[in-house]
Amino acid sequence: MNDIILQLSGITKTFPGVTALDQVSLDVRAGEVHALVGENGAGKSTLMKVLAGLYKAEQGDIIYQGRTTDVAGPLDARRKGILLIHQELSLAPELSVAENIYLGAWPTNRFGVLKKRELRSKAQAALQALGCAFGPDVRVGTLSVAMQQMVEIARAEAFSASVVIFDEPTASLTDTEKEQLFHTIRSLKARGVGIIYISHKMDEIFQITDRITVLRDGQVQGTLETAQSDVNQVTRMMIGRTLDTYFVKAKADFGAEVLRVEGLSKAGLFNDVSFSVREGEVLGLYGLVGAGRSEAVETVFGVRRADSGQLVWKGGVIAPPTPRQAIDMGMALVPESRKEQGLVLMMGGRENTSLPHLSLFSALSVMNRAKELATFEKYRSALSIKTTGPDQEVSQLSGGNQQKFVLAKWLCAGPKLIILDEPTRGIDVGSKSAIHELIAELAEQGLAVIVISSEMPEVLGVSHRVLAMSEGEIVGSFEGQEMNEENLIDAVSYHRQSAVG
Repeated sequence: MNDIILQLSGITKTFPGVTALDQVSLDVRAGEVHALVGENGAGKSTLMKVLAGLYKAEQGDIIYQGRTTDVAGPLDARRKGILLIHQELSLAPELSVAENIYLGAWPTNRFGVLKKRELRSKAQAALQALGCAFGPDVRVGTLSVAMQQMVEIARAEAFSASVVIFDEPTASLTDTEKEQLFHTIRSLKARGVGIIYISHKMDEIFQITDRITVLRDGQVQGTLETAQSDVNQVTRMMIGRTLDTYFVKAKADFGAEVLRVEGLSKAGLFNDVSFSVREGEVLGLYGLVGAGRSEAVETVFGVRRADSGQLVWKGGVIAPPTPRQAIDMGMALVPESRKEQGLVLMMGGRENTSLPHLSLFSALSVMNRAKELATFEKYRSALSIKTTGPDQEVSQLSGGNQQKFVLAKWLCAGPKLIILDEPTRGIDVGSKSAIHELIAELAEQGLAVIVISSEMPEVLGVSHRVLAMSEGEIVGSFEGQEMNEENLIDAVSYHRQSAVG
């Protein structure tokens, strides 16, 4: 594992007003898993896009298999043996597995006609090498996320890749699927493939990698041997400080009840869900994927219609609201998927912030741009959002900064209740810490806060009370000394019903 297969030397990449990469150098050895970590916006994805041929660096060299190499584009990178597996999978759902594996490089005869038998045979060989349970003729859109990821990895096998880049590969995987992925990564490593692994999840970094390179503000802070470092050391290099108080819990100073949910049910999703939340309280909802947490709060917000149950809002029974009515009442919902549900990616931060509340920024159907800009600047400063300006497309921002804009658009309307569904998914430890602090600040300002999280330390660390959900039902309510990992695991695993407050 000492043979250097890839070396990036002095890579510099700029965008208008921003130096994304500043003289970045790192190397990858054959048969190692090399982690690349850093806060959102540190330059990780930009560096990998340079390597994969999506961006062209202004300075620096890519030295691949001992020779300086120019990567002309993604297909050229793939043909050379460098494969980037994006967090958002780059597959064509209506095409077959075989067609996706060789997309852009289908075998054809001299007349340009596809050699279907050869395509299928090659794809089958790649799938068998990885132990995939599906065949080359299956339509990709019918596969699970984990299986689709295996189709991406099959490209590495098909093109005899020497370097494979995984960008947040476990973001949408269950624990079982994650272990299957790790098994595949270890198999690639054993065959001498050099692997670059990008993740914000420190437990994964220390479980699967051999070395760790840390980026901050587009510069390399150092490279560590994983076995000789720890989370605190890596975190300090990433954000320039230690996270002595990683989780911040608001003072337990509760006011009046804001929302009470009574017997809420939706066939096939959740059943008899009841809970309440008060001013200044952070209520946590914990459960495994498919537990019904998101569906329940979406029903409260009016995204779904309940079959039965009722809502009590600030002491009065209310009819199930529409999302518009929920917003007007003072509810806010930060959804699980910021890209698909929380933002209009081709709009700037200014427009995204004002979009749900146009009446606050207009008179006689004419937008008040000055008020929009003032609100944008207020929350850019308050939430430390890194953007070049009010009209920079949010699609160009890091995940952490995108999430802050989702928060900004709800906070500007002064909600009474804010529901945060996986608020720190896919963002770095520094941004996570900032959002944890914001949750505490909102509660101490008197807001009622509901936090849904699949990360047990997070939901325990920020909440005053935690409800455990499993298979659509609330199976436990914990606070005080009872709020611990053992009780949560016991509740969601064995469905031992506790009294629900």
